[in-house]
Amino acid sequence: MSLKQSLKVALIQFAAGADKAANIAKVTTKVAEAAKNGAKLVVLPECFNSPYAVSAFPKYAEKIPDGETTSALSDLAKKHNLFLVGGSYPESDAGKVYNTSVAFSPSGDIISKHRKLHLFDIDVPGKITFKESETLTGGDKITLFDMEGYGKIGLGICYDIRFPEVAATAARKGAFAMIYPGAFNTTTGPLHWHLLARARAVDNQLYVIACSPAQDLNSGYHAFGHSLVSDPLGKIIAEADVDETVVYAELEPEELAAARQNIPVGTQRRFDAYDDVSKTAKVSAV
Repeated sequence: MSLKQSLKVALIQFAAGADKAANIAKVTTKVAEAAKNGAKLVVLPECFNSPYAVSAFPKYAEKIPDGETTSALSDLAKKHNLFLVGGSYPESDAGKVYNTSVAFSPSGDIISKHRKLHLFDIDVPGKITFKESETLTGGDKITLFDMEGYGKIGLGICYDIRFPEVAATAARKGAFAMIYPGAFNTTTGPLHWHLLARARAVDNQLYVIACSPAQDLNSGYHAFGHSLVSDPLGKIIAEADVDETVVYAELEPEELAAARQNIPVGTQRRFDAYDDVSKTAKVSAV
């Protein structure tokens, strides 16, 4: 459970529109900007190539790895020689649609594919009703991948952050960070976005990288924004506001080691009194 060297991360916060090609073009520009500024890991937001709408998911869904979005991201990772986590985008497979995040190595190879485990089906009376299960199918595995030269990272999508078993499993399998592309809205965001990111970081003594779309009040879904990075002690070390931007953070091995040494919960858990969920979890790298 360690980070082998300092890692500069870039979170690209922008609002996707109805034009898929335009969305991919914007990503192309922003990834180039992040690379120019020295980022070695670039993270995109949830549903970055399509509107975040139940009705849109089937229309924008692509095969992975054969679709245009996957191809574009692979090319970007290779061109700029960096690790790229492609937020999430709708995936079509065997008649089903998934909300999927794909991670790429600096050679452009796919090194992980995470299908959103927990579907966002909520009903807050008078505020918001949203049911992803109307068109999406949930994944069935926790995702962990290796960033060669740096260490392991866990990957979840948005609503997955509310379920601590995901991050706990990743941490106990050796992750130094959890990445959550997420489109919390203006109801749930102010309540829980910061709280959950910091809680997952503190619970598991790892970095949490949470990348949101920018806020577009003219769209049908109002994202909260506030893409952020929390350190292993729960301190927010980088954060956006609601507008389109690129946010940078440095992940440091010393910070990770100090948190784990000073408050050694990793060696003090009582698995004689409660189960270790990581022992029975289904974990997949691709």
